[in-house]
Amino acid sequence: MNEEKIQKLMKSLRISREEAIQLMEDDKEIDRGAKMFELDPELEKGAKKARQAERKANSTPTKRERKPKPEKQEICSAMMNGLRELGVEDFTISNPEREFTFIHNGTKYKVTLACPRS
Repeated sequence: MNEEKIQKLMKSLRISREEAIQLMEDDKEIDRGAKMFELDPELEKGAKKARQAERKANSTPTKRERKPKPEKQEICSAMMNGLRELGVEDFTISNPEREFTFIHNGTKYKVTLACPRS
């Protein structure tokens, strides 16, 4: 047994050493799936409903609204202007703030601008 954990349980819950050891053993059994406390059918229905409701509420992700970053759009257009000076004309803009593709000398290139958090 972990003596530190036993002492911590004894102090925080104000219980005896034997009770702390029993509590740790009960926790292990519950973790393995043992049902230590049987509920009557009415309470079991309520517990099952609460578990299902919690799972459903957490399963629908909410999409965060992204703020437009005009500086990223400026950077992309500056890169495209620089490429135009090299003679590149065939641009396909996937996302004006982030991504574009172009063809130069028969080879297709893709540029993706990322702004990592720092």
